[in-house]
Amino acid sequence: MSRKIFLLLGHPDRSGLCGEFADAYEKAARAAGHTVDRMNIGEMRFDPILHRGYRERQELEPDLVRFQQLVTNAEHFVIVHPIWWVGMPAILKGLFDRAWLPGSAFRYIKTKHGHRTIFWHRLFRGRSARIIVTSGTAPLLVRFLPGNVNAELKWGILWFSGFKVRASWFGPAETAHEARKQHWLKKVSELGRKGI
Repeated sequence: MSRKIFLLLGHPDRSGLCGEFADAYEKAARAAGHTVDRMNIGEMRFDPILHRGYRERQELEPDLVRFQQLVTNAEHFVIVHPIWWVGMPAILKGLFDRAWLPGSAFRYIKTKHGHRTIFWHRLFRGRSARIIVTSGTAPLLVRFLPGNVNAELKWGILWFSGFKVRASWFGPAETAHEARKQHWLKKVSELGRKGI
């Protein structure tokens, strides 16, 4: 069954391994009959800083509006990014800071008097997501030392909005020999072929 997929390359430079993973996923998904929309964060034009926090609404740039639309239209959301300092790149976090807003990804439930409660509607309930990450350190070592570096994106952002999330982690990426990289690319291509 073909799926409507939105693929986001969250590495600002598309020439590295993350870019290769995104290309492999996209190529295999298209070849299998899936519909794929893609954005590369390094080519997007937006201010990643919330200058006044959430006290004032910051006008969304066209790329952020398109990002919101593509997430909304997709059945499956794929994000490829590196682990930098046990987290996602700052520009990727800035993207979610700016575009992941009440009314677009979630909506707080209010009382009859208009006060916000602790409960919320998850607007992407029933959708799936895949996080594909690379790290310079072995994944097992990263999990053992700082813990779950995917928690912010997986739970705090995607799950919070209703996505059922799976993650694929590849590393150590910087010292991997070519045969190992090809093996990883094969795995990512298979994910794309299946649309998962």
